[in-house]
Amino acid sequence: MKKIGFLSFGHWSATPYSQVRSASDALIQSIELAEAAEELGADGAYYRVHHFARQLASPFPLLAAVGARTKTIEIGTAVIDMRYENPFYMAEDAGAADLITTGRLQLGISRGSPEQVIDGYRYFGYQPGEGEDDAAMARRHTEVFLQLLEGNGFAQPNPRPMFQNPPGLLRLEPYSEGLRERIWWGSASNATSKWTAELGMNLMSSTLKFDESGQPLHVQQAEQIQVYRDAWKAAGHEREPRVSVSRSIFAITSDQDRAFFGHGGEEQDSIGYLDENTRAIFGRTYAAEPEQLVKQLKEDTAIEAADTLLLTVPNQLGVQYNAHAIESILRYVAPELGWR
Repeated sequence: MKKIGFLSFGHWSATPYSQVRSASDALIQSIELAEAAEELGADGAYYRVHHFARQLASPFPLLAAVGARTKTIEIGTAVIDMRYENPFYMAEDAGAADLITTGRLQLGISRGSPEQVIDGYRYFGYQPGEGEDDAAMARRHTEVFLQLLEGNGFAQPNPRPMFQNPPGLLRLEPYSEGLRERIWWGSASNATSKWTAELGMNLMSSTLKFDESGQPLHVQQAEQIQVYRDAWKAAGHEREPRVSVSRSIFAITSDQDRAFFGHGGEEQDSIGYLDENTRAIFGRTYAAEPEQLVKQLKEDTAIEAADTLLLTVPNQLGVQYNAHAIESILRYVAPELGWR
């Protein structure tokens, strides 16, 4: 059994083919797709965060809105770039969103990927400290954020406050019990997956990863997941961790599916560079008729190792088509693979 959700980047574009032509369209349709996915029996609605781009950016208003319009589906991010985040303000926003969603928030965070502008986090008021790079700064922000989610008091109360305080040091409010265990880290390497486990976060592995062995993406991800689980066990955490992988998967069940995804061309992993020195492997797209798709997915060892699968959706094709694409996986593919 696996949890199956969708992952949307929330692109919008005022081009003739796009059903999502503005930021308003992207936000409203993101909510509507979550509602549709819940009705279909999907388990999660996840959103990617990018700054300085015509994509979803500020996650917490969206997460809260989705929570107010749904009842059962998990609501999350994959991922929030922690280079841009104030961990104190974020802890308040996350606590509020989790309470509105009645404890359904699954918050994916990470160091982030290359962005639209150079060192964009500097415009948000952040810069690496002495001896840090931007990745280390993101991890520092994350460690502070995780400490705040523990809910322990740390701030000295004013002896003459405007409102009466509870005794002792004060914590940030609103506080949501259990959110600390629903934080995920988007890891692109074996080393950061080990760090993720040591800090007690769940693991997200996306459709790209640092190329550390030259093996296919799913093989490298399966190894990464094992490194994570070994480190989790060594750390002595009491709860069972969760692991997700992201994939582009389309079951071809109609002429429209065939027109969009039946042309092939992305049936192998590809190699690229995230910067001058970082070689990365990018996952293939799975697109085939259900019977063939089942055979292909049986060979994906990383999906097999994960408990959660996030289906990346082409959100500019609109809510109706994306709901159809999700339903096709849930109806024709997941039962044949034992995921349902």
